[in-house]
Amino acid sequence: MLNYILKRLGLMVITATIIAMIVFVMIKLMPTYEPPVIGTDPELQELIRKREGYDKPIPTQFFYWVRNIFVNGDFGWSDNHHKDAIEVLGDRIPISVQVNILPFFVSVPIGFALGMFAALKKNKISDHIISLGVIFFISVPGFVVASLLQYYFAYEWEILPPMLAADIDTVGNPLLKLRSMILPILSLSFGSVATYTRYSRAELTEVLTSEFMLLCRTKGLTRRQATIRHAMRNSLVPLAPMIIGGLIAIFGGSLIIERIFRIPGIGGIYLESFNDRDYSLIMVVILFYTVIGLVSILLVDISYSIIDPRIRVGGGKRG
Repeated sequence: MLNYILKRLGLMVITATIIAMIVFVMIKLMPTYEPPVIGTDPELQELIRKREGYDKPIPTQFFYWVRNIFVNGDFGWSDNHHKDAIEVLGDRIPISVQVNILPFFVSVPIGFALGMFAALKKNKISDHIISLGVIFFISVPGFVVASLLQYYFAYEWEILPPMLAADIDTVGNPLLKLRSMILPILSLSFGSVATYTRYSRAELTEVLTSEFMLLCRTKGLTRRQATIRHAMRNSLVPLAPMIIGGLIAIFGGSLIIERIFRIPGIGGIYLESFNDRDYSLIMVVILFYTVIGLVSILLVDISYSIIDPRIRVGGGKRG
């Protein structure tokens, strides 16, 4: 297991480096015109550009960028935010996590509970009702649900604030901030609950009709005992990637929901960096998403052997 993890970590570094090189070259091939930013010292701007090698060929610029990361911890200067790009990202991560973490911990138990209940009540009225709701919330895009919630609860009925009150803590009204988080949390939860319900129902239904479940019943276990001891654990193995992936995705935020509710998270700066041609910030955000994706894949592979010890990751063939 340890050798497998070390090997995967090495491959992750190589993959991230290749992706960073490709993105860096593509960014440098984009137009270099930058409109003057108010409040920026031209001499300081020129000094930063020389430090990052803007007057050098693209391969040399990439070398400077990597060197500054490992030597100075400098990921590049954000012209629009007047600070290091990694600091801009660090300021946005807690906001995205704050909004996305509650929908995750709410969606997983509710989705699995509904899926298991539907599987145990297969082809009954309760199963049909749950399946109808799943089809609806999976088919309807998330931005449609968010827009409808915002329109009715914020503008039509005026029950909840339409936007996230990100700076409410500074004025001493945390209750308003909590109320403003309800709509984004609901918008993120509906689709996640439907997805978890759909897959957990499908997996548990397949396990309940397998031969080993019949063997469990013939050995004297009740349906409830066989389901809890064997069916749920076996159905959880294919669902582990969804759970791990959803947990890692908390740090990435939600691009569409953050734009609708004006949440100053990572999704917002992803679009802002492209619109403002903030190339250093583009590199940091893309590298961040790359690392998140690679780490989630590794954790998913490791989780298989933890959930089911019969699965050996990186074991290869036995001679």
